[in-house]
Amino acid sequence: MPVIQSQLDPHSEQFAQNRAAMLNAVEQVRTLEQNLLTKAAEAKPKFEKRGQVLPRERLNLLLDPGAPFLELASLAGYKLHDDKDGSSAGGGLIAGIGYVAGVRVLVVGRG
Repeated sequence: MPVIQSQLDPHSEQFAQNRAAMLNAVEQVRTLEQNLLTKAAEAKPKFEKRGQVLPRERLNLLLDPGAPFLELASLAGYKLHDDKDGSSAGGGLIAGIGYVAGVRVLVVGRG
């Protein structure tokens, strides 16, 4: 199999600009995700009053402690339909890949 030779120059100005733009975009996504987590946490008193556990807390109880979890589609539907501020992104769904009892599984739950 032939080896693919990269033409990428990690010391070039273009590389530095692309890297900075990508890091900025990733930071924006992380900020949006954190806003969703903060909004979800605001419901905690209501859940506790009913004797319930928040969906993400239930997910943490299900997954193996310390094992990685890759959340998928956390921003699906961002600012679609009546979601003016982006707070309904994810559509109330938590989906991702994680480990349960040592087995890698796709986990889907309602948020």
